[in-house]
Amino acid sequence: MQWSVHGERYIYESEWVSLSLCDVEIPGGDRFEHHVVRMPLKAAGTVVVDPERGILLLWRHRFITDSWGWEIPAGRIEAGETPIAAAARETLEETGWRPGPLRPLVAFNPSNGSSDQRFHIFVAQGAQLVGPPTDASESERIEWLSVDQVRSEIAQGNMPDGLSLTAILYHLTMGP
Repeated sequence: MQWSVHGERYIYESEWVSLSLCDVEIPGGDRFEHHVVRMPLKAAGTVVVDPERGILLLWRHRFITDSWGWEIPAGRIEAGETPIAAAARETLEETGWRPGPLRPLVAFNPSNGSSDQRFHIFVAQGAQLVGPPTDASESERIEWLSVDQVRSEIAQGNMPDGLSLTAILYHLTMGP
């Protein structure tokens, strides 16, 4: 059953995020205001895999949740940029490794009950080291972890980032 949207008013707007109240009605039910987080910028990331090295990950701190964890290289899609180009660019900027050919893995909305945020995830078979990352503030370290190490880190709660966790688990479940 589809809800009816009678209008939307913005409470806060910026380049990064907007908060609005939508006037919605449930069929045969109530009409009320529902908070919606609008994310004008979408994101793309890459699961970089190599049969000998493993999976390329970044160990980083996130101040919002005050947590450390493993993440795939990912970031915002710039204006006029395709998701696949953004995924390749972010991988190189954040890791110093140029990913091999990318192919789509999965696209998803992590919180579609409250936000229109969308992630585009790709998988790359291999990568070539170009040099140090151009954005050194992204992570404390960059490492190739074996699939067994990745599974262990996930089991220990060391991949709290939803984008990365979804991407890695999707890759491990669906295969190369």
